[in-house]
Amino acid sequence: MSVGKVRSLAELGALKRALQAAEREAAAAAARAEAELARLRRERDLFALSVGPVVPLRPVTRAPASRARPHPIPRQRERDEAAVLAESISDEFDVETLLDTDEALSFRRRGVGPEVVRKLRRGVWAIQAQLDLHGARRDEAREQLGAFLRDAVRAGLRCVRVVHGKGNGSPGREPVLKGKVRSWLVQKNDVIAFAQARAQDGGHGALIVLLRPSKAAAT
Repeated sequence: MSVGKVRSLAELGALKRALQAAEREAAAAAARAEAELARLRRERDLFALSVGPVVPLRPVTRAPASRARPHPIPRQRERDEAAVLAESISDEFDVETLLDTDEALSFRRRGVGPEVVRKLRRGVWAIQAQLDLHGARRDEAREQLGAFLRDAVRAGLRCVRVVHGKGNGSPGREPVLKGKVRSWLVQKNDVIAFAQARAQDGGHGALIVLLRPSKAAAT
């Protein structure tokens, strides 16, 4: 036998062994796939046995909404506007019908006893803050008074003094702000009473004002 034939026989044997190995690997892969498929079938059958018969849900048809959404209502803006309106004070308010008919032209809100005004006149209440409107124009004085009262109520103050002046430097020596301040005070719900100050507290150039107890102070 020649060397070339021996080499061909050896190569043929190696090829045969390689084919046999590939067949064995393919058979093993097929066996593994069959085992995995059998396992999945067993799990499916076990799940069906545990759950029982399953009926698919019928599709639900939802009707589209026919009504359009309402336009948003600016609630906060309405509340802000209402608060501004509640705090506004007018120059046209007729205060004379609400003032007591004494020379001091004191004021007390309905439900407040006359003893409260008498205590204000005697200086029983301690003055906790003061606003001096000397030299202020009418519009400036109105804004300053509103801000002063608002801050006083928030701070829980009860008794304050508002100095409107005696009018010594005004034309005709008439106090320009005296009547205006009384009118503005009456329009503020937080003001429950006021009276002309004692001589040592400003006399007829100032008012002693009693404020309603604030909710924050009450709590």
